[in-house]
Amino acid sequence: VQLQESGPGLVKPSQTLSLTCTVSGGSITTNNYIWTWIRQPPGKGLEWIGEKTSSSSNIISPGLKSRTSISMDTSKNQFILQLRSVTPEDTAVYYCVKGVSNMGYDYWGQGTQVTVSS
Repeated sequence: VQLQESGPGLVKPSQTLSLTCTVSGGSITTNNYIWTWIRQPPGKGLEWIGEKTSSSSNIISPGLKSRTSISMDTSKNQFILQLRSVTPEDTAVYYCVKGVSNMGYDYWGQGTQVTVSS
């Protein structure tokens, strides 16, 4: 399985960040697969953003829930992160990650740098 993030590298404050993760070598509709977004701000640790499976709605970090959604495009085998009203504190490397229920994460994308700046 391979995961590849794509999206803008630079976003202005108050705009919406949209990132796409394209999955190859496996179907995003497979039971027990969990599709996750994680980010790492500069100089800080990993921060879990949220996850989605094909059979459930989003589960989003409480601190981001009011402005975050995760969706799927099954026709393209992609899952998408939308983060609204971004601020410079959202600057980070964003990773899409595949997990398996009760087994943890097994595949990571290479990560994409997103900078929020005017």
